Amino acid sequence: MVKYGLDPALATGRERLDLRSIAQRRERMGELMAVAAPRLDQLYQLVCPTGCSVLLTDAEGIVLDQRVSDADSATFEKWGLWSGHDWSEASEGTNGIGTCLVEGRQVAIHRDEHFFSRNTGMTCMDAPIWGPDGRVIAALDVSNARLDHNERWNALLTAQVAQTARMIEAAYFRASFPQARIIISEGETPEQALLIAVDRNDLLIGANRAARRTYGLEPEGAIRPRPASDLLGREDEATGFEQAERSTVLGALARANGNVSAAARALGVGRATLYRRMSRLGIGENPGKLSQL
Repeated sequence: MVKYGLDPALATGRERLDLRSIAQRRERMGELMAVAAPRLDQLYQLVCPTGCSVLLTDAEGIVLDQRVSDADSATFEKWGLWSGHDWSEASEGTNGIGTCLVEGRQVAIHRDEHFFSRNTGMTCMDAPIWGPDGRVIAALDVSNARLDHNERWNALLTAQVAQTARMIEAAYFRASFPQARIIISEGETPEQALLIAVDRNDLLIGANRAARRTYGLEPEGAIRPRPASDLLGREDEATGFEQAERSTVLGALARANGNVSAAARALGVGRATLYRRMSRLGIGENPGKLSQL
């Protein structure tokens, strides 16, 4: 009311973009939408029988994509849960999409927790989608107006929304670094995997939000390239990067039946260079021992 001058009793005035503006926003988000589409379909198949809609918005809260049954489409369009509608907090006050984007966290806004009285018939469960640059780029929303949806059921839906958002993030991260090697390690929770992009010179060129926080990298924007060994350090046991290199060397040796010269040619390095790497990685020359490493 104070910040945006909104009246909670206002029953009209929903904002919707024209078709040209919608098309322009979809074009800008085209790669993310392409990556997200199969995940949205999968989520919709799970929640559709319960009368829910699935929405994907941009970082400004504009709905760009949706999944809703034909039987419920008129209802959701009337509510403004439809392509082109503006669900930012500046437009709709407290709501699942807008509040999720402002706070950068997963939220569930139940009925009268919405700012506008016109929105108190629905429950919205949302999760932010973080881009490779560490910034929020979208929101994933599941909304319903079923009276028979209790807190336990909504909690299950909320967890599914969060899981799908992380899947979209991971897929988009990979698509953003098509030529890089992607290294994955466990995060604080199963849904928060650390994703790191490494180029052919083993320089770190990308990291998702969880990895940025874990390794103390730039919180947003481009990452300064740095050697992977500087990031992960060296422990008594092999690091993830060393494990990947060992796997590559072992694979080349296996395909060459243990012939180091042939494996070196396949890897595009000199025989002496491969021997040095094998020594550093603890790989013996005897093919019979390769499977034990």
